[in-house]
Amino acid sequence: MHTVVGVSFKEAGKIYYFDPQELELHEGDTVIVETASGLESGHVVTGVKHVSPEEVTTPLKRVVRRADERDIKHLEENRQKERQALDICQAKVEELGLAMKLVEAEYTFDRSRVVFYFTADGRVDFRELVRRLASTLKTRIEMHQIGVRDEAKMIGGLGMCGRSLCCATFLEGFQPVSIKMAKEQNLPLNPTKISGMCGRLMCCLNYENDYYKEVKSRLPKVGTQVETEHGAGTIVEVNVPKESVVVRLFEAGHVEVPADSVKCGQCNGQCKKGKPVKN
Repeated sequence: MHTVVGVSFKEAGKIYYFDPQELELHEGDTVIVETASGLESGHVVTGVKHVSPEEVTTPLKRVVRRADERDIKHLEENRQKERQALDICQAKVEELGLAMKLVEAEYTFDRSRVVFYFTADGRVDFRELVRRLASTLKTRIEMHQIGVRDEAKMIGGLGMCGRSLCCATFLEGFQPVSIKMAKEQNLPLNPTKISGMCGRLMCCLNYENDYYKEVKSRLPKVGTQVETEHGAGTIVEVNVPKESVVVRLFEAGHVEVPADSVKCGQCNGQCKKGKPVKN
């Protein structure tokens, strides 16, 4: 077993394991850690624990120290330098006429490297841009092209629900989302209604998809002839959250009843699922 501590470098970012050594660390602590790119600062998101060898990549990098006041001041200076670097880069992008949109600049803790994140419709030749930035900023320059979902995760904002974006608050990664999920949940197939701030399908379509599939698998389908306490009719709508069905009665009118209270007219109530009737 390995003794590790989970550290994230960004809010809702991926969690990496480090060797805590003899340090007493707790969730929320700011720490300075060793990485392949040099010293970095991060936040403890999972306290010290023991994990199996299969869960870690060895050799484990170590936690150098818990951040002190001097480190915190250094981080604040880095944030200021990042804003300045972003302004400088934006000016040079405009000078070179590059078709790219800058999103964020990020210094490593020891300022040995600065990474610029950008979005673009296609490939961008930024070699001249890197040379000019290296000459001005006097440090190693890296350019990372990201997608629109990653851009939303970095920038943050509010979703149509009125809450902070899921990707910027708790989602560590992105799961596949399809239009089929919107159909499964009977949502309007209007892009403005089911798209997030990034312009892609909302991640939350994935949250209840399994529930909708499970409930629909045991409810009678639209088009099934059923018997209700109000009379016989045909199911015209299924309400998954309420687990109820709307039945158009053969005599007249519509009625909404619990799904488990109806009996399939084709099988004398033995089959709760039923099949649509083909007229």
